[in-house]
This record gives sequence, C-alpha cells and structure tokens, in this order.
Amino acid sequence: MSRTLYARVGSPADALDRFEAAWHLATGRKAPAPLAVLSFADLPLLLKTLTPARWELLRKLGREGPMTIYSLAQSLERDYKNVHTDVARLVEIGLIDKTEKNEIRVAYQSIRAELKF
Repeated sequence: MSRTLYARVGSPADALDRFEAAWHLATGRKAPAPLAVLSFADLPLLLKTLTPARWELLRKLGREGPMTIYSLAQSLERDYKNVHTDVARLVEIGLIDKTEKNEIRVAYQSIRAELKF
C-alpha cells in the first residue's frame, strides 16, 4: 500500500483531457504508471463525501491497519450503524477495500488534492 490517490475538483472535461493525455502517452511507448484519480464535480461534493468523521475513520485505519467495522466503531467511539454507512460509501468510491478476512483497510497510503477554479 504505497500508492497515492489524487482527488481532484473539476469538470468532466478535465477527466477526458487526462484520459486523452494518457492515451497519447501510451501509444507506441511503454505504458505509463497507473494513476489513481478520484474526481469531484465541485468542492461541496468533495466535502460532503470526505467529511471530518470519514477523514478520521481513514486516518484511524491508516495508523492501525485492517480491522472489522465493529472494532473501528469501538475505537472511534462512534455508533456502529453510522460507521458502517461511512465505510460503505468509502468502499463504493474506492478509498477503503476489504481483506480476505473480511476486515477493512485503507486502499491508499496518501491522498493528494487538486482544486481548480
């Protein structure tokens, strides 16, 4: 888990530009290193998705390693149902994944944000 996720705020056209650049780079040459990008249409959507509670959840998993949702809820001193809801959303967007032991873990070592006007 040494990968970095790039969270970006920008229009769908920005994503198409990145795809086109990667396509041209890969054509006829060695394939570029994979780049993980999570795009948000605007800053309010990013902040709605990565709330302070979800950010603390990610930080806890990053520091302590894989654990069950129940253990995570206990260590965060939060309601299990709310943690489960947050985990489900973070799994859906790819920030958390599940291990073979049915534990959860962060999928990236770091997140870098880019906000365009």
